[in-house]
Amino acid sequence: MIKHELNNAPFLILPDFELPFKLYIDAACGKGLGAALHQRQIVDGEPREGVRFYISRQLEDSEARYGEMQTEFLCLVWALGKLHFYLEVSVFEVYIDCTALKSLLNMNTTDRHMW
Repeated sequence: MIKHELNNAPFLILPDFELPFKLYIDAACGKGLGAALHQRQIVDGEPREGVRFYISRQLEDSEARYGEMQTEFLCLVWALGKLHFYLEVSVFEVYIDCTALKSLLNMNTTDRHMW
């Protein structure tokens, strides 16, 4: 089992700005923020998803009182700011586990008065 996991574990890669990135974010209420920037590349003739960056930080005292959606959104904004050098010149997708924030980000409206 360990051998299988080590063989299939994400590996560190150099970025290819011609290929899209995947930004995985997650936040733990009252604890901290974390993100991983991945990219799918061809390695030894096989498509594999590799990691460019792992980033994380603890929440400030004031941020530790945020609710789940606010903490996840903070994580998204923080990760976009930290990784902007890679993301502003390339196509990317965001992967997030907060259902409420997913629906807010996927909303197709121009009425900003609701928010």
